[in-house]
Amino acid sequence: MQEVGRWNRLGVARRLRRPPAYFAGVLAAALAVFLLAACGGDAGDGDGLSGTIIGDGSSTSFPISEAVAEEFRKVQPGVDVVVGISGTGGGFSKFCNGETDFNNASRPIKAEEQEVCAANGIEAVEFQIAFDGLSVVVNPENDFVDCLTVEELKRIWEPGSEVDNWNDVRAEWPDESLELYGPDTDSGTFDYFTSEIVGEEDASRPDYAASADDNVLVQGIAGDDEALGYFGFAYYTENMDKLKLVAIDGGSGCVLPSRETIESGEYSPLSRPLLLYVRQDALERPEVVELVRFYLTEGRALVAEVGYVEAPEDIYQEGLAKLP
Repeated sequence: MQEVGRWNRLGVARRLRRPPAYFAGVLAAALAVFLLAACGGDAGDGDGLSGTIIGDGSSTSFPISEAVAEEFRKVQPGVDVVVGISGTGGGFSKFCNGETDFNNASRPIKAEEQEVCAANGIEAVEFQIAFDGLSVVVNPENDFVDCLTVEELKRIWEPGSEVDNWNDVRAEWPDESLELYGPDTDSGTFDYFTSEIVGEEDASRPDYAASADDNVLVQGIAGDDEALGYFGFAYYTENMDKLKLVAIDGGSGCVLPSRETIESGEYSPLSRPLLLYVRQDALERPEVVELVRFYLTEGRALVAEVGYVEAPEDIYQEGLAKLP
């Protein structure tokens, strides 16, 4: 089922074409370039950036990076941005080995990952780019599950679980098989879900259909009327006609994830930040600096477009302050 490390090549370099200009216009443009250079202008303020930027990591964050890379290409057509999907953990393995410039992450970097990075002389700079509401879904044919408690989710997913049928969850539900779908163990979504729901990171029953690609999970759940699974909110909003969203009771009643409940924190405990980690040495390259700047400025509008929730203004300002 897995399609790990799938590469999506975005931003193929293309030749800049400028329309004819009258002499006065050319002279004015030349003067502007001279003044900008004399003042030490920012590389992102004009054309001419080039190079290849390589990223990998979370499939949850991938829609944001895909959209950012596509829009960034329009303003910097000489920069080639390549983004892979290996899951947060798989992405950090590449990142800390110096194979990538940035890593999409749906959880913070782990201490052991930081140790590997440090051993290879790599310093990771963290930026928050959005909020997500990790979403629990079933097949639309399921007409009896509308809400699950955290305790019920724990009993379903914990190691050694004896929940095999729906009536093992609630006695009044049908005596029908319960088929589980979820991220694989390289996924930050897996880490976050097991930590918040099971109570211990990486603690999960192993007998479920796993994939690092959330689109694979969507397809599986959409085609299985006995299915239950979880992944990032954007993958639900993109496939609302194929999936049924389940409300979660974290102790204060049943709450569905939405822009409002994720932003307010009401959708608890499955609201979480989405992060971008960039190599400190990569930030010495102007094309990388301008890509990150784009994430934190123009890219903010793309967050909602792909189904996630913008972070507060001060979070983006903190990120911008880290740029050289």
